[in-house]
Amino acid sequence: MRKILISTIVLIILSGCAYLGNAHYDDLFGPEQTQERMVPHTTGAGADFLQNVKPVLDTRCVVCHGCYDAPCQLKLSSPEGIDRGLSKELVYDGTRLLATTPSRLLFDATNTQQWREKNFTPVLNERVQSEEANLAGSVLFNSLVLKQSHELPVNEVLDDEFDFSLARSQTCATMGEFDQLANDQPHGGMPYGLPGVSREEFNHLQNWLKGGGKMSHIQPPSKYDQNKIAGWEAFLNQDSLKYQLSARYIYEHWFLAHIYFTSENPQSFFKLVRSSTPPGEEIKLINTRRPYDDPKVSRVYYRFMQERTTILSKTHLPLELNEAKLLRLYEQFIAPDYTVTQMPSYEAKAASNPFKTFEVIPINSKYQFMLDEAELIIMGFIKGPVCRGQIALNVINDHFWVAFADPNKVATPAVGEMLMQHEEALELPAAEESNALPISSWVKYSVREKKYLQAKVELANKMFKGGEHLTTDLLWKGDGHNKNAALTIFRHFDSATVVKGFIGQEPKTTWILDYALFERIHYLLVAGFDVYGNIGHQLVTRLYMDFLRLEGEQNFLALLPEAKRNQIKKQWYRNSPPDLSKFFKNNREFSQPSGINYKTDDPQHELYTLMKEALAPVLSERYNYTEVPKPLNVVSNMPAKAVNLLPQLSFVLVKQKDDSHKGYTIIHHNAHYNISSLLNEDGQRAYEEDTATIVPGFIGDYP
Repeated sequence: MRKILISTIVLIILSGCAYLGNAHYDDLFGPEQTQERMVPHTTGAGADFLQNVKPVLDTRCVVCHGCYDAPCQLKLSSPEGIDRGLSKELVYDGTRLLATTPSRLLFDATNTQQWREKNFTPVLNERVQSEEANLAGSVLFNSLVLKQSHELPVNEVLDDEFDFSLARSQTCATMGEFDQLANDQPHGGMPYGLPGVSREEFNHLQNWLKGGGKMSHIQPPSKYDQNKIAGWEAFLNQDSLKYQLSARYIYEHWFLAHIYFTSENPQSFFKLVRSSTPPGEEIKLINTRRPYDDPKVSRVYYRFMQERTTILSKTHLPLELNEAKLLRLYEQFIAPDYTVTQMPSYEAKAASNPFKTFEVIPINSKYQFMLDEAELIIMGFIKGPVCRGQIALNVINDHFWVAFADPNKVATPAVGEMLMQHEEALELPAAEESNALPISSWVKYSVREKKYLQAKVELANKMFKGGEHLTTDLLWKGDGHNKNAALTIFRHFDSATVVKGFIGQEPKTTWILDYALFERIHYLLVAGFDVYGNIGHQLVTRLYMDFLRLEGEQNFLALLPEAKRNQIKKQWYRNSPPDLSKFFKNNREFSQPSGINYKTDDPQHELYTLMKEALAPVLSERYNYTEVPKPLNVVSNMPAKAVNLLPQLSFVLVKQKDDSHKGYTIIHHNAHYNISSLLNEDGQRAYEEDTATIVPGFIGDYP
């Protein structure tokens, strides 16, 4: 009791200390100066951080403070992010007239002082290092104190005072501004909108901050991982141009992945990065906006850098590497008979166009490489540059399936030749780098897309003449074992999820991706997208994705009866804007009949049944909604008026007879008349058609 009383008195005193201006802090504790906080993990302070402090930050803080949507860009998922502190500048800003300077940890500054020069302000005390100053001068500590002083109501729904939207107003107070924050927003303490940390957690954080906020990185990679890295880096950094070009292609598709090496107990993740130094030397990161930008060095080396930030579901793109994978890459990129006479340019117009940059690599090799890890590649645009954002995601439906055309049928020399002949038409918005004019650019790209589609349809009419291959034979079957052959994408308004399998009820639409379409999606939304770009870059990227979505849907329609295709497409695009209707009207139609003998008036349902049968050996059952118990399965058949009341994602825990719990996810699917309206999504909502799906397990990152 006495300890609690003393702690309470300390809190009151310290919360009083928080309300001083910068001048007072300078008088009391001297001017601000960055501090050296890193210590080895083997020291007492390092062990305390890893064992007592980091677990609190990981369980109570990093879910909000670990991605581009982190309030005030405060990332508490790594020592570098904690020491960097706050910024008042928004990462997500759909009104920028000019691209802004990136602020990526590890890349855009190499030490804390450089971040101060970029207007980041500290959350740890940077004045004289005393116990009193370390607490009184810490924004982080005073945010915790503010929460302790103004706890939330227990078991009550939060009112409108709490705003968790991306467009919310952010204060990002320095210590000199903290008194105003506390007066204006008494419930603005940390963790915001959630219960305060426990007494034990608070004590761990207080003692850590009192001691100067010393931090340590996680343990270095094991000998096992180091040996694996040596083998992989040797493969990726051979001198021949063939190896160099192959490594460049691999890197540009894997640069977001969290890589781990097959073992009984994987303990470390790694990022594949570009370095100016070869294997065996310290990594010196090449800092560019995009993975294909000019490195400005004579030789690029591809290195494995340990991922030392906390792994979060919303940014986690796991990729397993082993000897079998290494052999697979050799067979795909090195064994085929082709010659690389010179390395392609890094100039933006060329490097942003993979069909030009990597034209000498066989199309089948590139496509099969992407198919092998299709979920990862798709996950790139779901979780990659934009981990949360409505404008980034209102280009897709709320629930749809994704399948892939068989490389043996569509990744042919004839297709490769057609792509080379239309390289200019396949140019992507990133060719204009991070500044673009939205209207003129969209018109230009729509003309190019139309030109490419005309060539594609002309070739397809020859390849599939009389309906040849226009059956489920067209689909890639995962080589009999690869579950990447069938995917489901769920949109949750301003976030999304991709999982293996055909999950949920039959969706309104489905994509069937071919090589050129898959490649453009990646280079448009992942490799070529710049979250720091101007409004033109962001809008043109979003509008161009309309073309790619339509193309994927058109591939699916090609398997349906020719007489039904336009009817179904019109249902998908009711109330379409004039520009889209004109785009449909002016495009040359694919005119070959389906090779499937349909027997009912609902060919789309028949096709879905046939697709599931054809892909049955590789369909993931992890989220099989038919396995949900009957009392819960009623959710999947609720009327639209009831579904409208549901949030986008709900996690449900059901207590079992043995007192354990089983988790389920309820997913609310927003229906639309069409999804081609950039800024008026609500005007295209078909509320009366909303549906819901309940699945075993957990799907989504923002419940």
